Amino acid sequence: MARYKVVLEREKCIGAATCVAAYPERWELQEDAKVDIKGEEVEKTKDNQEQVLWITEEELERFKESAEVCPVNVIHIYDEKGNKII
Repeated sequence: MARYKVVLEREKCIGAATCVAAYPERWELQEDAKVDIKGEEVEKTKDNQEQVLWITEEELERFKESAEVCPVNVIHIYDEKGNKII
């Protein structure tokens, strides 16, 4: 089964929360007016400025929609070979 890497550049997030509207089960607006990816399996940098989540094809379309509606393009998706999808 194919896996995909979702990367959130959290430090560049402006808190528009369009990703939350697109996929509320996986995005959450925080008190600092930035979003986080929901889930225990999310990898975060020490300063929480970047978050990474590996997903299956099952969630790909919903995450792609989240990335597409982000007004500042801080959500990126890569395939297993590192090719950028969006």
